[in-house]
Amino acid sequence: MAVLIVERRAKVVQRKRAKSKSSTASTNGSAGSALESLEKHSVVKPVDISVSFPGYPAGSYNHRDLGLTDETVLGIYHTMLLQRRFEQRANQMYGKQKIGGFLHLYIGQEAVSAGTAAAIEIGKDSVITAYRDHGIALALGMSADECMAELFGKTDGCSKGKGGSMHFFSREKRLFGGHGIVGAHVPVGGGIAFAHKYKGDGGVCLAFYGDGAVGQGGIHEAMNLASLLKLPIIFIIENNEYAMGTATHRAFGHTEFTHLSVGYDIPASQVDGMDALSVCKALQDHIAMAREFQPSLLEIKTYRYLGHSVSDPQKYRTKEELDQKKEDDPIIRMKAYVIDEGLADNDALDLVDTSVKKEVKAAVDFAENSETPDLEKIFENVYEENDYPFLA
Repeated sequence: MAVLIVERRAKVVQRKRAKSKSSTASTNGSAGSALESLEKHSVVKPVDISVSFPGYPAGSYNHRDLGLTDETVLGIYHTMLLQRRFEQRANQMYGKQKIGGFLHLYIGQEAVSAGTAAAIEIGKDSVITAYRDHGIALALGMSADECMAELFGKTDGCSKGKGGSMHFFSREKRLFGGHGIVGAHVPVGGGIAFAHKYKGDGGVCLAFYGDGAVGQGGIHEAMNLASLLKLPIIFIIENNEYAMGTATHRAFGHTEFTHLSVGYDIPASQVDGMDALSVCKALQDHIAMAREFQPSLLEIKTYRYLGHSVSDPQKYRTKEELDQKKEDDPIIRMKAYVIDEGLADNDALDLVDTSVKKEVKAAVDFAENSETPDLEKIFENVYEENDYPFLA
């Protein structure tokens, strides 16, 4: 296992006081003496701190070593392909104005969601994420029909057509969103983790957020509280290198986000998010810690092939960069793994693709034929109390 070693040395703080002018020496003498005394006793001594961060590089794991069956691996491939075809079709439907509002696509990041779903206990463990949520929803087993209907704003959608692209939910799968406010959902994930611990149900919470949310204060408060209370939570950064159009190196003084864990005394790891098996292995290890009430931080290095949203012209990156990143396509990588391991051949995988395309096309038809929510139902499923004063 690759190990990233970070050595931090606290530099000696040296403060020099300018010599007082002779004309002010008498009046400032007492203050000068106090400052001199403060400087004498406030020098920070050099300290060497070494912290190890386990890494999960691509191409390092065999599914059998991870305890995954051949069928599970084929399922991972199917899930990744379903996500890709679903979002490609959603992009087309947005262009036809069948889908309104914002649309943030997950294309390129499918290994993250698929690898995660293979590692958790769906229905027992909880997941909460930001607005790029279609991929994790499909990976958890939500149907293409209910997801597409939600994008269309129809009653058969997973949020009854009221949430749209950014607000996928499933009580059955324990997907608690889909949230549009950057970073604001992560403290909610802390609350979900607290509930798991309080109830003693053995579940853990996975709180996903992007690199652009790393600087949000609420996330750091949640990490600190999780450390103090020993909550069963994994803070998962999907680092796709760009927060909207801002590269990480332009927004953060230090871009190795695993290092943030040091301040909260929790373990951290970095994983190549273009390999579903690497993601799965990392999640297995971190989930095991969470079940023992050890919170942790996981930075998943990934990449999105389309813009921040479908309206993004992507002028902040070059075509050469994008082409290079596409050579590491997670679906192509998984397909090669399946063939190399003798789990299926090209013809069989072509049939999978054909089946997935039919499934997605059927989902579009399903969404088209679903009803639009009645306006009078706008307050349903919003307030817990049926007689909430606002409604009266």
